Amino acid sequence: MTAPGQTSPAPAQDATATTTDPAQATQPVTDPAAATPAQGQVQATGSQIAQVVDTQFPTYDKDGNGQLSKAEFAQWMVALKSQTDPSTKADAPATKKWVGTAFAQADTDKSKTVSKTELTGFLSQGQG
Repeated sequence: MTAPGQTSPAPAQDATATTTDPAQATQPVTDPAAATPAQGQVQATGSQIAQVVDTQFPTYDKDGNGQLSKAEFAQWMVALKSQTDPSTKADAPATKKWVGTAFAQADTDKSKTVSKTELTGFLSQGQG
C-alpha cells in the first residue's frame, strides 16, 4: 500500500508481447525519418503486414475489384495514421499531400491503383 500522495509505479509490460491491433502493426513509411518506430511501438514483420493486408484489404476495396483506388487507399492510410495521431484530418492539406506521396510510392506499376502486393511491399518498407 502506498502512503497518501504517493503513487505506485505502473507494472512493467512484457517485452515479448505483440500487438493485436492490426492498424498499429501497419504504419506506412513515407520517409526515412518515419521508419523508426516511436518509443514503445511494436514494429511489425513482413509476414504480419501481409496477413493484415490480406485481412483488411476487402474492407477498403469498396468496389471489390482487387485494387485500391486513390480514394480507397487514402481512407485506409488516414485510418492507420489516426491510430498514432488522433488529430489527423483526412481533408487537411498536409494529410492530402502525405497520402498523395504515399500513393505514388505504393503504386509501383503506375496503374493508378494499388494491389495487395504493392500495398504489402509499401507497408513493409524499412523492415529489416
